[in-house]
Amino acid sequence: MTAKPDLRPHNPRFSSGPCAKRSGWTLAALEGAELGRSHRAASPKARLNEVITRSKAILGMPADWRLGIVPGSDTGAVEMAMWSLLGVRGVEIPAWESFSADWAADVVKELKLADARVLKAPYGQLPDLAGLDWSRDVVFVWNGTTSGVRVPNADWIPADREGLAICDATSAAFAMDLPWDKLDVVTWSWQKVLGGEAAHGMLALSPRAVARLESHTPPWPMPKVFRLAKGGKLAEGIFKGETINTPSMLCVEDALDGLRWAEGVGGLKGLVARSEANLAAIAAWVAKTPWVDFLAEDAATRSCTSICLKIVAPWFQALDAEGQATAAKKLAGLLEKEGVALDVANYRDAPPGLRIWGGATVETSDIQALLPWLDWAFAEIETAQNKAAA
Repeated sequence: MTAKPDLRPHNPRFSSGPCAKRSGWTLAALEGAELGRSHRAASPKARLNEVITRSKAILGMPADWRLGIVPGSDTGAVEMAMWSLLGVRGVEIPAWESFSADWAADVVKELKLADARVLKAPYGQLPDLAGLDWSRDVVFVWNGTTSGVRVPNADWIPADREGLAICDATSAAFAMDLPWDKLDVVTWSWQKVLGGEAAHGMLALSPRAVARLESHTPPWPMPKVFRLAKGGKLAEGIFKGETINTPSMLCVEDALDGLRWAEGVGGLKGLVARSEANLAAIAAWVAKTPWVDFLAEDAATRSCTSICLKIVAPWFQALDAEGQATAAKKLAGLLEKEGVALDVANYRDAPPGLRIWGGATVETSDIQALLPWLDWAFAEIETAQNKAAA
């Protein structure tokens, strides 16, 4: 029997969303929040605009881009972009995990765009990105949150594209370098890399995207929370802190705390380095651990935030789909019972395994402390499986 490790992670929160708070976070970080105030008043509005300006500065977003706070988390931001911008051209949707598949379904089944092409790839792989037609709009995720597969670079996006590059970057923003010159719409939520609270999304628009908004009126009814333009003009207030609906000023204060922390750890460069260090720690362990491997088949596409692992032990692979799902669930449950890893089960639609968040708020020392526990928990599950099979 494998002995339990002596060292435990200081923070066992490895959820892929909402994600861990920064080290040292307490409720004191929320003191000074503009509670009980109208978000339209000068001081609360200034706080909202500060989230926008600090975010743009950390991410290195070009000055001519607009960035706004929108309802519905990243989902709301992506939907707002699709419902407002699509319909002028055909649409390409590369889909290789759950959320990219969701966007494909919305384009085909909800917006009912006839001229839409979905390029599918199984979990662990990317579709043929070189085969995309950039005379059309392209809707894609930068990082597959549920598969742990990210695009390795932006070489596949032409600078002279005719269509818009609409990028869901919710588990990539603040952890990966985003090439703004190759993108036109970028979305994310507060609850990912900086460990903010849920329900609020961020929507960034290039000048090309703004031009589309001001020249295109969608033929379908547009809900109020999706309306980015009026009378052929962009609703500029949205991108200065005048949100469409009422935001939580408590969450705003928390977002500002995360942004100040990000500045304190070296800005984008420091955030990327922290996430990559977490991936490197897991990669070194995977390389010497025979029972596990990355779900991402190509090392160049391994995510440094939503790190997805598959179990490759022969006894596990011999199980049927239901047996694999049960064993993987027991593995995650045992880790949670021990209080060493919370919420590390695979996403419900993904292959059975583990998903460990490695975003910038996760300390590499906690990742390193977790790894021996993974070996211990696997040995426990394997022993139980062998007894049951005997």
